Amino acid sequence: MGDDAGPPRNARLQGVHTGGLARVIPVQSQTYEITFLGQAGSTLSAEFDDCEIIIGPGTTTLRADLPDQGALTGLMERIGSLGLKVIDVSLVALHPGDG
Repeated sequence: MGDDAGPPRNARLQGVHTGGLARVIPVQSQTYEITFLGQAGSTLSAEFDDCEIIIGPGTTTLRADLPDQGALTGLMERIGSLGLKVIDVSLVALHPGDG
């Protein structure tokens, strides 16, 4: 197999119409860190098994590769539904080729 086997696994495709022609552009995920007060125990950690969990002094940080703002909003809603107090949300880094 060659190098052009398709977009990276963490990319989703977005259709763009240009003058009657459609082309597909891969959209790369971005890495976010969301920190909330308190140290997550095993039960709370299980709620975020799709994220890397970093326990700090009095805080928990979730690190996640998210495909778009909708996914970030969904993760923030999950955190809020558990009554957790978010104290920081950061875009960790742009992936190569972005911005």
